[in-house]
Formats: sequence, C-alpha cells, structure tokens
Amino acid sequence: MSERTHEGGVMTSEPPSPDDGLTPEQLAAKYGLAVSGARPSLRAYVRQLWGRRHFILAFSSAKLAAQYSQAKLGQLWQVATPLLNAVVYFLIFGLILNAGKGMPKDVYIPFLVTGIFVFTFTQSSVMSGVRAISGNLGLVRALHFPRASLPVSFALQQLQQLLWSMLVLFLVVMAFGSYPDLSWALIVPVLALQFLFNTGLALIFARAGAKTPDLAQLMPFVLRTWMYASGVMFSIPVYLAEKPGWVSTVLQWNPTAVYMDLMRFALIEDYGSANLPDHVWMVAGGWAVLFAVGGFVYFWQAEERYGRG
Repeated sequence: MSERTHEGGVMTSEPPSPDDGLTPEQLAAKYGLAVSGARPSLRAYVRQLWGRRHFILAFSSAKLAAQYSQAKLGQLWQVATPLLNAVVYFLIFGLILNAGKGMPKDVYIPFLVTGIFVFTFTQSSVMSGVRAISGNLGLVRALHFPRASLPVSFALQQLQQLLWSMLVLFLVVMAFGSYPDLSWALIVPVLALQFLFNTGLALIFARAGAKTPDLAQLMPFVLRTWMYASGVMFSIPVYLAEKPGWVSTVLQWNPTAVYMDLMRFALIEDYGSANLPDHVWMVAGGWAVLFAVGGFVYFWQAEERYGRG
C-alpha cells in the first residue's frame, strides 16, 4: 500500500497485520503459547510428580543426613529425642500422675514408648510440612518442578527417621516381655496408612504455611493439645470410663489414636483387641485415603501461586 505526500512523493505503509484485532487470549492460542508456571491438570500433575520420584527420595535422604550433621552424636539423636521424651513422660505421667492405671508396668512402658514414637512421626511431618514451601523459597523460585515434591519428600524423611527409631522401640518392647510373632507383620500396613495420612497433612499445611509463615509458631501448641487428646500417655477408655461414652469414642477415632492403638496391638503381647475401637482398620484406612487424596488436591489447586508475592 502507498499514499502520496504533500510534497508529491510517495510514502509506503505496512500492510495490515493478520493479528490486528485479536485479543491476547486469541494470540496465545494462535501461536501455541501458555502461561509460564500455570497449573497443569491433576492427571498431568500426578505424572510430573511421579517423574520426580528419584529427586524426592534423594532430597529426603539428604535432608535426613544433614539434620543432625552439626551435633556430636549425629544421627543418634533420631533415636535419642523420642526416647528421652518417653522417659520424661513416664516420670511425670507414669509415676507421679499414675496415667497408666489399669496396666502393669511391663505393659505401660511399651505402651507409652510406642505412643511417643508414633505420635512424633505425625508431629514431625506436620511441622516439616508447614515449612516445606516457605523454608525453601530459593529452590521454589529458581527451578520448575511440581511443588508437591517438597512436602512429600519431608514426609518421607520422617518415615525414614521413624524406621531407624523403630529399632530402639523393638528393643524396649522385647525388654518387657513382648517378642516378635505374626502380629508384628501388622506394622507394615499400619506404617503405610499413617504415612499416607501424614503426607496429606504435610501437603495441607505446606499450602497453609506458604501463605501464612507465622503458622509455624502456632502449630506446636496445636500439636501439644492433639497429643494430650490422643491417649499417648494413658488409655482413653480406661481413663475416661466415668465420662459420657461418646467422648471416649471420639477421642479413640481421632487419627493419631487409631494408628497408635494399631501399633500397640501389633507390638505388645498383652495389648489385645479389646483395647481397639470398633471397625478400627476401616477407620484407619478412611483417614489415610481422605487426607492423602484431599491434601493432594488441596495443594495442587494453589500450585501456580507458590513462591510468588
């Protein structure tokens, strides 16, 4: 196209662009452009996470190795910390407050130690989940990867730490007369279900902690209350025998109490099925599936917002 100027010359002009009049969305669709960091579909996100499985395992192992690298006793603190907690709780609750009433000492001590170790597994998963995003912003902003890799790897780290601690737990249980038998095979499904539950919690609190970092300061108080309500130091049905029945039922069905009771049933010879709530395996599986699936979807919904702002 051309047009004549007032001096009599000819001025050429560019032909109209075929993109004239297109909206930004239409231009992006025409040239196959996508928003950087946009949230993928749930199915694609699962595939991406599976593709990072080697990173998740390596990252959790590295974090576990580095956790006590500055301490002289090193990895021994993985075992010493929950064991020292068990000693303190036994002195206060077992001897002074008689929280183990109705149980002989050779049952109560393994009962207490098992409860401490199992609850610590959930407690540590929650606390590491709270800081999974907010404590790793440099990594989140520098690299493109499914952000769920971080809370999942931290939950896996806590599982690895518990497996080391279980060696001491086995020694404590055997020292008080409970030896390996077929019931010990139940340890595997109990840990698998609790790991799924913990991973879901870690994902939920990772999203919450990414938006509100101060949550990390509040959670110790929440977790301490949860511990006291879960029967870590006492038998819920025995200690609450004089309370309305629904109170005992609600507390026994709370997730950490369910997993603790199942682990105690598996390990302690004199802790029979009469101590378990009704439909305990169905409840344990329900909590695991509900939080694992719900927590994953809840975390995925905010995928594109992590590390921004």
